[in-house]
Amino acid sequence: MMVILRLILTLSLLSSLLVITSAQTCLQQNLTSNNVFTTCRDLPHLTSYLHWSYDQATGKLDIAFRHTGITSTDKWVSWAINPNNDLSSAMPGAQALVAIPQASGAPRVYTSSIANYGTSLAEGNISYPNTGLTATYQNSELTIYATLTLPSGTTSLVHLWQDGPVSGSTPQSHAMDNSNTQAKETLDLVSGASQGGGSTGNSLRRRRNTHGVLNAVSWGVLMPLGAIIARYMKVFQFADPAWFYLHVTCQTSAYIVGVAGWGTGLKLGSDSVGVTYDTHRTLGIIIFCLGTLQVFALLLRPNKDHKIRIYWNIYHYLIGYSTIIISIVNIFKGFEALEVSVQDRYNSWKHAYIGIIAALGGIALILEAYTWIIVIRRRKSESKTAHGVNGTNGVNGYGSRPQQV
Repeated sequence: MMVILRLILTLSLLSSLLVITSAQTCLQQNLTSNNVFTTCRDLPHLTSYLHWSYDQATGKLDIAFRHTGITSTDKWVSWAINPNNDLSSAMPGAQALVAIPQASGAPRVYTSSIANYGTSLAEGNISYPNTGLTATYQNSELTIYATLTLPSGTTSLVHLWQDGPVSGSTPQSHAMDNSNTQAKETLDLVSGASQGGGSTGNSLRRRRNTHGVLNAVSWGVLMPLGAIIARYMKVFQFADPAWFYLHVTCQTSAYIVGVAGWGTGLKLGSDSVGVTYDTHRTLGIIIFCLGTLQVFALLLRPNKDHKIRIYWNIYHYLIGYSTIIISIVNIFKGFEALEVSVQDRYNSWKHAYIGIIAALGGIALILEAYTWIIVIRRRKSESKTAHGVNGTNGVNGYGSRPQQV
């Protein structure tokens, strides 16, 4: 069991390292322009990246905004600055750079001043002097280049970025998913630091991470590990009754941590107005109910020799394995629910979890074969012993034991 625990800890550490190393994807990006930018940042939503160079004395801001995952020409992409520096209402008044990929040739790129939430991103002048406005579209990546002149002395700004569908040649309203509504932040142009999504952006992201980690560790790792302990350790006589206490400890810990993760999920749902993941939410409720039933079943467990013990065992196995299967499915539903903006970063988490589940599955298969060998040998040994005591050799032909000498 120590091997399993070490494997889990190692994979968890590797997943953390993967997340850290993937935190600055922009550093590995090669831009098609000849511009050299001093700073870059992985934006927290919509798989977007911002490269920039800024001269505070002149207010000259060179930017390259890259949005990946644009697989068709019926999408628009935009990056904008809100001169009011109002993060809570960043869209009205924003001064936008808009790009739309074309079936042939370079993308259409223009400026647009956003008056209200019902904008169709009509072409027009913006309040910032700008030059060098161009765009490129390669390998499903749309990049906007521009040089803007900000008011002298500017050190930070509220910027927002977005994508949406195109009907004909007219941009349509963007989606209202969490990834879209939170695609805004206050950016320090000098240090590169940011404050995202209003007062709740970073908080929501932290709680989403906490929710995912708690549920993946509890329902997705500890529960299957507890089932492996119960199924295979009890075959070994020297492990009795230690396997039972390990099993109970593992499953109880999983339930307690899982309830905490379930609670954070409910809070996330209530705080994310208009954002729903019905399947993920429904499966989460089912898992919580099944897990609670298992806890109560443990309190009502009959003795081994009780006549209803066999029915309790059937119930315990069915509920337990159902909980594990649904939990693993729902964890992957959780990965799907992550907004497209952070999917590249969270892929490392997903791959790490797949590695952990694959390792547990491989261990289970090995133990399944090994324990069956032990059980079969034990049965043969018991059969021979029984035959030697009660058969025609161990007992005289008339069914009576031979007299002792």
